[in-house]
Amino acid sequence: MGQGKTIGLILAGIGGAILLLVIVWSISTEMIASAKVLAVFFGLVISTPLLGVGIYLYRKGQVEAGEEQTIAKERMLLNMVMTQGKVNVADAALEMKTTRDQTRQIIYDLIGKQLFTGYVNWDEGVLLSADASKIKEGGKCPKCGGQLELAGKGIIKCPFCGSEIFISQ
Repeated sequence: MGQGKTIGLILAGIGGAILLLVIVWSISTEMIASAKVLAVFFGLVISTPLLGVGIYLYRKGQVEAGEEQTIAKERMLLNMVMTQGKVNVADAALEMKTTRDQTRQIIYDLIGKQLFTGYVNWDEGVLLSADASKIKEGGKCPKCGGQLELAGKGIIKCPFCGSEIFISQ
């Protein structure tokens, strides 16, 4: 658990405890009703900021933890491609504990961040690291040798075998 989540839980706990103590104290003591309402009101004034900040920090900590998990999966996939050169997408998904679609999204995120250049054949489920300069010069598919076509920004597609080649700009 991250620091933000921990601090958030502590602040929310303190705020909740203060409010609970004020309510229990006002109910258990012999005071007129307006004094009890005033005591609960001041308890709310003191505990509400603590509860609010605590809940905010806890939620922010959850978001940061999710982002850290995504970054760790992206780093894991990059390391697999860099060390092996050729990675089976299904094996990568199993190792990262993601679905095939999630793995595809991770690959596209890495391409968008210009951290990965290479090509993917989705039909065969193979991810290959490729030297972008070789791909740009030859204009031929590294898998089948077919003429490549531009499919989008930084993406070249082979119309013959379906491989997608990702290049950095």
